Amino acid sequence: MAAKLFIGNLDYSVTGDDLRSLFAGAGSVVDAVVIMDKMTGRSRGFGFVEMSSDEEAKKAIETLNGSDLKGRKINVNEAKPMTPR
Repeated sequence: MAAKLFIGNLDYSVTGDDLRSLFAGAGSVVDAVVIMDKMTGRSRGFGFVEMSSDEEAKKAIETLNGSDLKGRKINVNEAKPMTPR
């Protein structure tokens, strides 16, 4: 089962490829995406990374939470399901 991680406090220049290469050190990355604003096309400052196993996701949280990416300390947490509005 794949584990999805929420990545916050991203610099606006960070791309999905940047996330993929950073998280590859913690294990096998299934998917990495930075969420973009629909109106402006600019990054919203957060994204999601999907790891291939729960163990790799836990390792990524432990090693990368608070680490520096393009001058900003990123937050790495387990992603929670979106609540209905």
